[in-house]
Amino acid sequence: MGRRRKTLHDYAAEFSELSVRREPAGPSAPGPAGAVETLFCTPCQLPLRVRRDRILEHLSSGRHCRNRRLLRQLGLRAPGLRSAGPDSSLSLSLPLPLDVPSLLSHPSFIITTGSSTGYSMVPSPPSYHKLLVPHHPITAAHRDDPTPSTSASHPSPLATFHTRMAPLGQSGAAPDASNSPAPPSRHGSSSVGLVLFGAGLVSKALLQSLAEERSCCLLYVVEDRPEEVERAFGAELPAGPRALRQQDAAVALGDPRVSGAIICSPPDEAPEMIRDALRAGKGVFCEGLPSMDRQAAEACFDEADRCGRPLVCGFYKRFDPALQFLYRKVRDSQVLGRIHRISTISSLYPAASLSFLKASGGIFYNAAVHDIDIISLLLGESVPDTIFSLGHAFCADMGCLRDVDTVAISMKFPSGAIVTLDVSQHCTRSCDQRLEVHGSQGTLRVDNQNPLGITEHGTSVSICPQTQAERYRDAHRELFRHFLRTLKGQEPPVVTKEQLLWTIQVAAAAEQSWRKGSAVDLRSGATDPARVKAEVV
Repeated sequence: MGRRRKTLHDYAAEFSELSVRREPAGPSAPGPAGAVETLFCTPCQLPLRVRRDRILEHLSSGRHCRNRRLLRQLGLRAPGLRSAGPDSSLSLSLPLPLDVPSLLSHPSFIITTGSSTGYSMVPSPPSYHKLLVPHHPITAAHRDDPTPSTSASHPSPLATFHTRMAPLGQSGAAPDASNSPAPPSRHGSSSVGLVLFGAGLVSKALLQSLAEERSCCLLYVVEDRPEEVERAFGAELPAGPRALRQQDAAVALGDPRVSGAIICSPPDEAPEMIRDALRAGKGVFCEGLPSMDRQAAEACFDEADRCGRPLVCGFYKRFDPALQFLYRKVRDSQVLGRIHRISTISSLYPAASLSFLKASGGIFYNAAVHDIDIISLLLGESVPDTIFSLGHAFCADMGCLRDVDTVAISMKFPSGAIVTLDVSQHCTRSCDQRLEVHGSQGTLRVDNQNPLGITEHGTSVSICPQTQAERYRDAHRELFRHFLRTLKGQEPPVVTKEQLLWTIQVAAAAEQSWRKGSAVDLRSGATDPARVKAEVV
């Protein structure tokens, strides 16, 4: 007896990726009931010649391997690839991997969604592969799996992508909560609601404190210029805040969820906002000065007293751990004895923009005031007897603003202590923040801080560059937490009205000395600090 010739079904049984397809033929076609059987490659949907060498050649081809891999990635969607003739009794079953990778991650193919009758797979633009799987429409009568591909049991790869939050102030329907994960709620029963005024001047350190602090929630941002909001927060706001224009500020101040207002507006605009917030029963945190005018700043504190709400000023250096330790040693323990000299160096990095310096009042009211405040605390004296300032605008644009970017301020206090403040906007690689206190019994020094503990001299590249916000990150965080505690009535504001007014008085006298080129004597009372700013501008 001769060897039996293999049939199509024998090859289909030998190779699991082959199948036999029966299709109707014409009336004159041979076979039972006019049907024609064809050997088909299931992944490629191609007919094959019934020759073993041709079958093995095809199964080892790269085209077949790619199509087989794609079918594995499709998982339960594979039944949609089978042909559905009117007499087809063939059912295609493919194993479903436990973790099906998203088809969108494949470098060579994308899915294009068309009509509800089926889908097609086409090469992505960078690819030059031929069409691997032809499009075969599938009628509803031949669908074996009625479950849509976007069901909970078989999620679509598209459902794994998060919907981007609409930029602030953009109108339109909110994203469907069922398709995008809801952000974690920060509106607990003990959460403090806040509104921010003046996004154009808000510091990165304050924004970081807002993001890190879990006991508060930013509900509103009041700013007339949308580009300033985008500059401060990026293209998106954290989940929750609502953007308002200044004319609609009453909406935020009238919201009972809001307990405090953060004022980052220029000093010439801040007093009105502070008073409005206080009268609405909100506590106020003023990141800069409430005003450069002494009388206007005093009126803000008086309004806070009448309304019974806290007014916190942003003298962040008071909350720096190193300076607090120095204060305890100098004032409480008096380890240095009588203070003879204090010198500070404050070089900012990166330098503030010209628009920021102009809006915030210049180098005396934006930078020098923080060192003046620290000096007054260390000495326990409010106002010096004599003050003299020298300054220069190394940047030509600063000269156009009638301001300077580098200044040296010398002061002599009633106790005899001599103080020197060096403040500069020029620091090319890292901020320079140093303070030395010399007394009758020794010296204490706060040096630049970096995690490596390495001191560099003359290196071309900074070993550990540090910005101003990074250097005083802990100070800004503690200041913000202090504000939250004042809102809850746990402690009073640290900076008193008298301390703020003394600091404004000294800053105004320092600016007057620079502009006039002569020392200012604060003992005689001839200088009216409330009018200094108005006279020199």
